[in-house]
Amino acid sequence: MNSIQITHAKHSKLKSTDFKNLGFGKFFSDHMLICDYKFGVWGAPEIIPFEAISLMPSSKIFHYGQSIFEGMKAYKDKNSNTWLFRPDENFKRLNKSAERLAIPQLPKNIFFEGLIKLLNIDNDWIPSAEGSSLYIRPIIFATGEGFHASPADAYRFMIATAPSGPYFSGKVKVLIEETYSRSANGGVGFAKAGGNYAGQFYPTQLAIKKGYNQVIWTDDNTHEYIEEAGAMNIFIRINDTLITGPTSDRILDGVTRKSIIQIAKNEGINLEVRKFKVSEVIEASNNGSLKEMFGTGTAAVISPISAYGYRGKDYILPKNKDSYATRLKKIIIDIQTNKSEDSYKWRFKVC
Repeated sequence: MNSIQITHAKHSKLKSTDFKNLGFGKFFSDHMLICDYKFGVWGAPEIIPFEAISLMPSSKIFHYGQSIFEGMKAYKDKNSNTWLFRPDENFKRLNKSAERLAIPQLPKNIFFEGLIKLLNIDNDWIPSAEGSSLYIRPIIFATGEGFHASPADAYRFMIATAPSGPYFSGKVKVLIEETYSRSANGGVGFAKAGGNYAGQFYPTQLAIKKGYNQVIWTDDNTHEYIEEAGAMNIFIRINDTLITGPTSDRILDGVTRKSIIQIAKNEGINLEVRKFKVSEVIEASNNGSLKEMFGTGTAAVISPISAYGYRGKDYILPKNKDSYATRLKKIIIDIQTNKSEDSYKWRFKVC
C-alpha cells in the first residue's frame, strides 16, 4: 500500500455535507482511486481528489459500452471500527464480468490495497447513523480509442465512494413485466455491465407512469417465470417456504442473495432454490398462501414489496408479524455493522 501515490484534496467537502439528509449516492467523498491499463499491463494505482475525468470522443466506452461495476458498502460500528462485507465476492464477480466483456482481469492486490487505502484516507466520510453507510462503486471502463468494433486496448479502474442513507424509503409497489426483457440466454445478464441497467430504464419509467416503483422481470422466452426485481434478486414466501430462482447467465449472482440463502438455512427456514412461475404467485395470492415478496441487493439489503401488478390487476401483500424479510434483514445488518457474532467469517476489518 505504500506504493500507492496519493494526492490529497486541497479543500474537503466534509463539513459542507449534510449527513442528516444524505439520500443515496448524491454526495461524494473527497478522493477516488484510479489505475490505468495500457500496453498490456495494469499500472500503479493512484489516489487523487474526486474530480472530473477527461476522455477523447473516440474512447470506445462511448461507442461499444465496455463498462462494468460493483456495489459495496463500508460500515462503522459503535467503536468506530470500519468493516466491509464479503469483499472477496465483489472482487471475484468484477473479474467475472470483465471476462464476459473482454476486459483485462484486475489484479487482486490493486483492488484490495487501493480500496483499503482509500477507505483509510476518507474514513471520516463513513456515516455511523442507523441505516447509513459509505457506498463504494468500483468501475472498469474502456479508455482506448477507435471506431473499430473491437475490444479496447486501454482501460481505467476507479473506485468512487458516496456516504448514503437508505436506498428505498416507504412501500415498494412493482409491476410484473411481460413485454420487455432484462436479459436473454447466452447474454450478459449475469454480469454487472452498465448496459444491463441502461436497458432497464425505459420499461421501468413506463411502470412508474402507471403508479409502480419498479419492474419484476420475467424470462425472455415465455414471460412465464419470475427472475428478478428491478436491479435486485427476488424472493417470495408461500406459507412458510422461502423461494428464490436459480442463478443463470440471465440472472446476477447477488452477494446479498447468497448470504440470505445461507442465513435462512441456518435459521431453520424452509428454502427452495428453483424456477417459479407468475401463475404460481397469482394462485398463492388468490388462496392466501403468498405471505411475502422482497428484493435483495447491496444497496437496499432487503426491500419488502407491498403490492404487485399483473395484467391490469393489483395484488396486495399481507402484513406479517413473523416477517422473514424483517428477520433476515436484521441478522445480515447486525453482521455487517459488527453488532453480532459473525460465524460465517463474512466481515472484513479495514481499520
